[in-house]
Amino acid sequence: MHQFSTSLRVSVVAAGTALLVGAAMGIVAGTATAAPTPGAAAPAPVVAERVMPGVSAASEAVTIQNFAFSPATVTIKVGTTLTWTNRDQDPHTVSATSGAFHSPTLSTGQSYQHTFTTPGRFDYLCTIHPFMTATVVVTP
Repeated sequence: MHQFSTSLRVSVVAAGTALLVGAAMGIVAGTATAAPTPGAAAPAPVVAERVMPGVSAASEAVTIQNFAFSPATVTIKVGTTLTWTNRDQDPHTVSATSGAFHSPTLSTGQSYQHTFTTPGRFDYLCTIHPFMTATVVVTP
């Protein structure tokens, strides 16, 4: 499944997570609640998780910056979603040489996701700048 999103969505999720964690810890407007009384049960920890329909819980990231994919080779397990984010001022694409996946053109700050469902080696490049190449190795 291909999914296209912007860094704005990630920023909103991060801000919401920070608010939830702060509220769970009793932090409101820079103040904290009083310390729990001895013998009182501690509040359960809050676990923040980004849930997106059709995307596995396992995820990895590649940054596109300085006209390069970083890391240049990433090894992941089947079922992992890989997210590429363009940090360059120029547009880029993420395109498997086998045709297994192809992103739209990504402007600065935009991301592209692909979930790998089969093991193998997937070489890819930026079709706008074909000298930009990298590899995803998917293990069972």
